[in-house]
Amino acid sequence: MRQIDPMDIAELKAELETLHSASFGWALSCCRRDRGEAEDVLQTVYLKILEGKARFRGEAAFKTWLFAVIRKTAAGEYRRKLLRSLKLITGAEQTGDRASPEAGPGAAFEKSEIQIRFQRALKSLPARQREALHLVFYEDLSLREAADVMGISIGSARQHYERGKKRLRETLDTAEVAYGISWRRKENPNAV
Repeated sequence: MRQIDPMDIAELKAELETLHSASFGWALSCCRRDRGEAEDVLQTVYLKILEGKARFRGEAAFKTWLFAVIRKTAAGEYRRKLLRSLKLITGAEQTGDRASPEAGPGAAFEKSEIQIRFQRALKSLPARQREALHLVFYEDLSLREAADVMGISIGSARQHYERGKKRLRETLDTAEVAYGISWRRKENPNAV
């Protein structure tokens, strides 16, 4: 097992600090907008990295590798949480219900109606489509990098991305009709 010298750890910490905001945004997305769960996942990821349990080998960009670690950790935490809740149900041990993740996302700041509708439309997408859109739009990753983070082929990532855009557009078009909002640019009838 190769020892990490202090310079490597310092560089690693600096890189993690630089990407912290984007990493938290991705963790939030992976944790269904549950802020507390995202914080726990990100802390677990940082510990894994600093303890050497997750190692960057330079096979992809650091950000791509980090996002993959976050995604896998979040998925593992979700599975553990689900198994615990199933054990509680089968064991007939009733505990108090926890607040749902939707109970307070954005309580710190007020969102406009358009932002709320957009977030609802985004949440209505299947998880893979939502992930692909998040990685490409919010994290500025290429489709290849998004595919690496998601652990799928570039073709699958492209398909999730395109289907997600189409579904999002359809959902927002429905909202446009219902609320009288225009999500599209005005078409020029004189254009040929």
